[in-house]
This record gives sequence, structure tokens and C-alpha cells, in this order.
Amino acid sequence: MPAFSYKAVDKAGRASSGRLSADSRAAAIDQVTALGLEPVTLNEVASEQGTEAHPAHARRVSRAAVQAFTRELANLLAGGVPLSRALMLLSREAADTGARQCWTAIYEDVTGGSPLADALARWPRSFPPVYIAMVRAGETGGFLDMVLEQIADFQMRERDLVGRVKAALVYPIVLGVLATVVLTFLLTFFIPRFSGIFADFGGALPLLTRAILAVSKAVTQHGLMVLIVVVLVVVLLRRALASDSGRRTLERAVLAAPGLGQTMSRFALVRFCGMLGTLVGAGVPLIAALRVARAAIGNQILADAVARAIEEVQHGTPLARSLANCPELFPASVVEMVAVAEETGRLDKELVRLARNYESELDRRLRMLVSLAEPALLFMMASIIGTVVIGMLLPVFTLQDLIR
Repeated sequence: MPAFSYKAVDKAGRASSGRLSADSRAAAIDQVTALGLEPVTLNEVASEQGTEAHPAHARRVSRAAVQAFTRELANLLAGGVPLSRALMLLSREAADTGARQCWTAIYEDVTGGSPLADALARWPRSFPPVYIAMVRAGETGGFLDMVLEQIADFQMRERDLVGRVKAALVYPIVLGVLATVVLTFLLTFFIPRFSGIFADFGGALPLLTRAILAVSKAVTQHGLMVLIVVVLVVVLLRRALASDSGRRTLERAVLAAPGLGQTMSRFALVRFCGMLGTLVGAGVPLIAALRVARAAIGNQILADAVARAIEEVQHGTPLARSLANCPELFPASVVEMVAVAEETGRLDKELVRLARNYESELDRRLRMLVSLAEPALLFMMASIIGTVVIGMLLPVFTLQDLIR
């Protein structure tokens, strides 16, 4: 009997995973649903080796290819083309080999009787859980073409937003790399030349000069060891951050940081409102839409706060009142506008509008942070390099005393 590994969420939005045996993929989904869970991914596992039955599915297709696939599939379905034929056309027209392999495998799974969401779930590196959950909701509700169109629009906005964030970080990163290169050059090439001259003079050097010479000596003589220690620290730090507790600790620190914390919360707000508005506008039930939008936040601390709000909505509390209990993510003005939108039946449009407005605000915040980071990094770089230069020039001012 085939074995399946699954990832799912319960009614409270908590994630869970496991393995089970079933005669078919549909039977496996029924078993997961019987456990009171909503399946997000379901992958067939080779029973003897315990590995994925299709290792090729671990390959990743580029985001641009996935976005084009989503948009074209939505257009074909909206034009009345059957799903299997639309997938066949996309697999034939794919220019990239990896994308063609992926689309062909999805076409074969769908023609074999699997739902589109399950076929996509077998490519977890290309289609994230949020994407799959939206497709599953569209298949269940009979508006798959609308959901795919909404996903494509959301992907485009998300890509533009992430692109602006990366562009804003380019200059500070360049400054940091430049400062590191200059400091390394001073410690490994420039300062050792002076240390030989000072040693010939004898005498007591200034404290700052001795400290700089000691650092330079440690870097030149034990540079490899220092590099190994730095690599080990980075590896251990990445492992710690990969754990749930480490990631939560980092997220708390980021949210508590002045300026940066509010920027991150605004980024999460943009993603949450955009996703929720997209789902509600596509006809997805509010509870299911909230669970999917919660997964799109990208910050576990804020996602936990939204999970509590989802529980309140399940017990009949209005959405605006439940969101008011998450002030770190939803300002009072947002809560008020959501309340008005609920009363007037314009929740989906208002959420999308809020996402776009706060996206513009986020762009301004990013530009402000970069404008503040540039002089701060320049000042830091000038201070470090200036301290090194002054420390090496101090003995020159007392050259006569050193010679004596």
C-alpha cells in the first residue's frame, strides 16, 4: 500500500505533519480530513526507502516561470479551455527544460485523476503552501480561473515589493563590504609595515597603537583560525535560527528594534491584507482565507497573534474586533476601516486598497531607513579607519621620545 507524507493545519491554524498509508491519493486526503486537519501538501513516499517517490520533484522552477504559468493557465481556463488541455499546451510551450518537466508532470498527475492542488503540492520548492491552499480553495468552490488570476496579481505585487526591498539594501551592503575590505587591507598589509619600524625605535608605544598592532598581529598570524571561528559561528547561528525557538527570538528582536520593527510589521500587514482581500474577493470562505493569509505573513510572532484572532472569528466575533487584539500588526485606523468594510460588504476591496496604500507607506519607510543607514555606515566606516590611522600616527608625533 502506498505511503504518503502530509503537512496540514488544524482549525486553530496550527501546523502539523505526519505519514500515513492509503490506497490512493484521494483516500489519503480523506484520512487527513478525518483527523480534523486541512491538508496543505501531500506527497507520495517510497515505502521501502522512505524517500520521495519522485525525487525530480525536489527541483525548483524559477519564480518568473511560475508566475507566467499561473497567468497563462488562468487565461486559458477563463477562455473555456479544459484544465487538462490547458496544462498540455503550457507543457508544450515551456521554453525552459525544468519548467517543461514540471508542467508535464503536473499534466500527467491531473490526467491521472489527481486534483490540481495535489499535483502542484508534489513540487514544494516551486509552489509554496499558500499557493496550493488557494488553488485547493478555487477547485473546491469552482472558481479556479479567478483564483489563479488573483494569485498571478498577488505574485506580481509581491515580486515588485521584494525587489524594492532588495534595491534599498544594495547601497548599505556595498558600504559594509567596502569597509571590511579596507579594514582587512590595513590590518594585513599597511600596519605590519609600521610595526617593524616601531620595533626598531624601541620605547613604549601609545596604548591605542599597541592595541592596533596586537589586532593586526592576530589577523596576520592566525587569520585562518579566525576565519574558521567566524565560519563556525555563522553555521551555529544559522542552525539556531533554523529552529523554532531561535527564529522566534530573532523575530522578537527585530520587532523590538526602533524603526526596523515597525517596518517589518508593515511588510507583514501588506502581505496579510493583500492575500486576505484576494481570497475573499475570489469567493473563499473567510475562515479558510484567514488561515491562508496567516501563512503569508512570514513572521511567526505576528502569525501567532493572527491565529488567536482566527479563533475569535470562528466563535462569531466580527473580524475587525478580533484584529483589534493584535495592535502590533493592525493599527487602530486599519481596524476601523475593516469594521466599516464589514458593515458595507466591501471587505475584499477595502483589504486590497489597504494593502496598496500601506505598500506605498512601506516604500517610503524603506527609503527613509536607507537614507539614515547610509550616513550611519559612512560614519562607522570613517570612525574605524580613522581610529586605525590615528593610532598608527600617534608614535610619529612622539618620535623623538621613542628614539631616546
